[in-house]
Amino acid sequence: MPDNPIVLDVTGADIHGEIARLRERGPATLVELPGGVRAWSVTDTALLERLLTDARVSKDPRQHWPAFINGEVPPDWPLFLWVAVNNMFTAYGSDHRRLRRLVSPAFTARRTAAMQPSIEAITAELLDGLAAAPAGEAVNLREAFCYQLPMRVIADLMGVPEHLMPSLRTHMDAVFDTTLGPEESMANYLQLYQLLGELVAYKRENPGEDMTSLLIATRDDEDGSGLGEQELVDTLLLVISAGHETTINLLDQAIFAALTHPEALADLQAGRAEWSHLVEESLRHETAVVHSPLRYAVDDIEIGEIHIAKGDPILVCYAAVGRDPKVHGDTADDFDLDRADKRHMAFGHGAHHCLGAPLARLEASVALPALFARFPDLRLAAAPDSLAMLPSFISHGHAALPVYLTATATETPTATETSAAPEKPAPTETPAPTVSTTSGGPLARLKAVLLRLRR
Repeated sequence: MPDNPIVLDVTGADIHGEIARLRERGPATLVELPGGVRAWSVTDTALLERLLTDARVSKDPRQHWPAFINGEVPPDWPLFLWVAVNNMFTAYGSDHRRLRRLVSPAFTARRTAAMQPSIEAITAELLDGLAAAPAGEAVNLREAFCYQLPMRVIADLMGVPEHLMPSLRTHMDAVFDTTLGPEESMANYLQLYQLLGELVAYKRENPGEDMTSLLIATRDDEDGSGLGEQELVDTLLLVISAGHETTINLLDQAIFAALTHPEALADLQAGRAEWSHLVEESLRHETAVVHSPLRYAVDDIEIGEIHIAKGDPILVCYAAVGRDPKVHGDTADDFDLDRADKRHMAFGHGAHHCLGAPLARLEASVALPALFARFPDLRLAAAPDSLAMLPSFISHGHAALPVYLTATATETPTATETSAAPEKPAPTETPAPTVSTTSGGPLARLKAVLLRLRR
């Protein structure tokens, strides 16, 4: 690899500025990830379309990343879980097809359409809750609406019991926080795997008409066609986390876009523009997932002047596609409901295209018009440029989205509502894990778990 990489900002404070700097260096350029790991960042749409459909590009580090195979990537690397899990996110070839085939029944067109009444009911319940807020009080809409709808939908789909959801939420959120250090990341992974183990045990004792029970039943058949035990746990991790994070950010960014573009919002409310246009333009303009770690070159790849050596890691920049001037011209950075070409890769591309994309679009198509119909005078309770983003170069959303629900609300948001500091999740009944470096402590046990993932 060449020298002088761009060191990615783990805080995600200036996502689009950083992507512009990457793009200035060419279609692909070297970046440095936490822990000094180097990878090729690809920001060019045409190159991404080629690489993401090329059999010479893999997501399996066990087969195709020499540094991982040789033990040079330690289990306390902050992004270790992103590459070490055993599920379809990191699978390649026939393994990927097998794992995807087991999960895809939950996301068929018929199953997704059948969920619409439930999504509408949850949306109505959440809107009733918002309406009950004290008059004139600013509300964090990301927490009270954008977060709650996808979490409840995926919890219903997967059969997650209510007593596990608060803790699962806390620790899954932390997976997307790229500012966490090695010990924080490992402690979080330990707690997360304990919770997922509890979920599997609970569903074995209390099976239902849900995807988790189905996956467990397939696993327990032990006829060779189902999931291994680690694959089962890691598949739950993937489906639950991916099943809500993208949709949360989609709702958050779409609402923010509508509130900061009043003419567009007026067109939507008057029926002169379609709500689907808001969904797709939001996905293009503020892609929910910025960078996706990692892929690897199976063989040397030569594309024009780009040479990616066999074994080199590749970091896909999905957010770059939505604002690629080669695709969207000089107005790529502008939000425009009437844009003819709203092309994006918010849900990936190629074999790893997100199975849950239709569900995310359905949730947004139900939630957004319902929200603005119930609260037509909805407006931000803080200056747009004062809102902090999530501390992440992976997940792209606001730390909080303070709004006034009605036109008569006062305009005196509290310091908490306008703070630039990201909100931390409320404490849950699950205690924070104690990090120990002794041979029998949680840190050592987690290392053993994560080292098993390497195999």
